[in-house]
Amino acid sequence: MADFKALDALLQKFVDDGLPGCSCVVAQKGKILYENYFGYSDIENKVPLTAENVFRQASLTKVAEYTLGMMLYEQGRFLMTDPLYEYFPEWKNSTKRITLPDGTTDVVPVDHPITIKNIFNMTCGLPYQSMPGMPHRSQVSLDMEKAMQRFSGKYTLREQIRAMAEVPLAFEPGTRWLYGFASELTAGLIEQVTGMQAEVALKKLLFEPLGMDSSANFLFGDLEQRLVKNYFITPGKKLGEEGAVYVRVEDRGPAMVGKLGELSGFARVITNCRDYTKLMQMLANGGVLGGERFMGRKTIDLMRSNTITQKMIDEDFTNDYLAGYGYGFGVRTLLDKGKGNHNGSLGAFGWTGGSGTWAESDPSEGTSIVYMHNLQPNLELYHHIRMRTVAYGCLD
Repeated sequence: MADFKALDALLQKFVDDGLPGCSCVVAQKGKILYENYFGYSDIENKVPLTAENVFRQASLTKVAEYTLGMMLYEQGRFLMTDPLYEYFPEWKNSTKRITLPDGTTDVVPVDHPITIKNIFNMTCGLPYQSMPGMPHRSQVSLDMEKAMQRFSGKYTLREQIRAMAEVPLAFEPGTRWLYGFASELTAGLIEQVTGMQAEVALKKLLFEPLGMDSSANFLFGDLEQRLVKNYFITPGKKLGEEGAVYVRVEDRGPAMVGKLGELSGFARVITNCRDYTKLMQMLANGGVLGGERFMGRKTIDLMRSNTITQKMIDEDFTNDYLAGYGYGFGVRTLLDKGKGNHNGSLGAFGWTGGSGTWAESDPSEGTSIVYMHNLQPNLELYHHIRMRTVAYGCLD
């Protein structure tokens, strides 16, 4: 067994090799086993990274978003079998793009409507813009991009969802896995059943009850000063600074918020390792944190159950980074330790953020691991798999 000195050595090596800064918290059954911080939040001014700094989560937002979704599900707010059009009527007559024998494509009605389950497990058939790959994906990405061109400045999530309803799906709902706009539809569902903007619902119904005081989808208080610089690697130089992509809470207005409205994806959480550990520990320990129950253990078991077929795993959800995982309700879930070269436990689940964040909960051990850096591109295959391997190796 390794010990946490090995994790210290690895994370220090990340920084020595050029990563601006990184942090990691490992916890088990409500107790923090490991917490440390390396490098800088601001390289130019030599500001050390500390526990108070916050990071852009990008797609790691999804663990929080889908956790809230599952909490609402277990309250009976919706069923996974509900058609999406019951909440968004414009989706009643969805179409899909098919390939004809001569190689051209045509648009035809879907055989079955999109269901809530299809947006929770990414099988609804809508990518983000500019996402090439499987048949129709490129064209549908272009269709999505064209639909988005009508928006600039401030607009609501509801307006965005209405516009996307015009885009033909990449396939019949439920037949393939495709990362993308399902998260925006899920955020819209949260708005419909709670009567709150999605980012407000996330803060009021999840972050605040869990005591995640440094977490939100917008800057508030002193978070702007605590936000690490978002560095990116460019040809000809090592690191460059990229501008912030969040606005202050007072600048949000009634719509989706200036710069935020110009981004694709409901992927805007700002948080840190300590805060996100509260969420991941709640999920690792059957819905309980600090002696208080926030959601049902059986609901978490459903959330981390694989929902996609072996064909989907083989064709749509496989690469060196995802090896060994299937996909549940908004999270990946470990199915094959050997295939993934994963020294954790079957059923461990979590997700990743495009800026370099990673989190996983292991209910069989009551363990959570949360790791964060902000770098573009994030070099996740190098950093995350090594960190994951060493962190799990440190556990008794």
